[in-house]
Amino acid sequence: MGATVLIVEDEPGIQEVLRFNLHQNGYDTWVASDAEQAWALLREGMPDALLVDWMLPGMNGIELTRKVRADRRLKDLPIIMLTARIEERDKILGLDSGADDYLSKPFSPRELLARLRAVLRRRVPQGTEAPVEIGLLRLDPVGHRVTGGEQLIELGPTEFRLLHFFMTHAERVYSRAQLLDHVWGDHVFVEERTVDVHIRRLRSALAPYGHDGLIQTVRGAGYRLSVQ
Repeated sequence: MGATVLIVEDEPGIQEVLRFNLHQNGYDTWVASDAEQAWALLREGMPDALLVDWMLPGMNGIELTRKVRADRRLKDLPIIMLTARIEERDKILGLDSGADDYLSKPFSPRELLARLRAVLRRRVPQGTEAPVEIGLLRLDPVGHRVTGGEQLIELGPTEFRLLHFFMTHAERVYSRAQLLDHVWGDHVFVEERTVDVHIRRLRSALAPYGHDGLIQTVRGAGYRLSVQ
């Protein structure tokens, strides 16, 4: 399976429709019928995204979203709010609570999948794509493995995400701020110079295999991966 999605929905029929469509498109799923059950699952493991119904019994979806955003471990988790509420003020409330996107019921499976792919690309690109290769360098996001030819290249989790982003966006220049947004997520507040530290670590890891030159510094602009 690909990315794991936690569905928080109290209506069994909608639960099943969501599970079916996600499984058909390569996602794994966890299901919770209320916020308390969802929180218990989140304490035990880490999905790649949440689909949260607003009108849950007990703690509602807005409260659950705020609780997730307040948790240091979970605060970067992509969240899509699902609701029958269509007023503009409700959409604003949902987004202001910390949701990444807002989808009004009824919605088409195609729209849901498109929005899910979008938030996963912004937050956890490694969960959404097939293995990618540039020359002899190959990155497998599912197996979390990078190889140079036949040799395994050991990378830390941040360097892995950074390399995956570069490999899937080759030849484009990204500033430090843009890399922080795409790789770390825009809910993470760290210094831009942190990017330089991880770039150095990534190059050092790639150097013994002759791939460190792929990551180029563009003076006054940022960094890019060049295949030329």
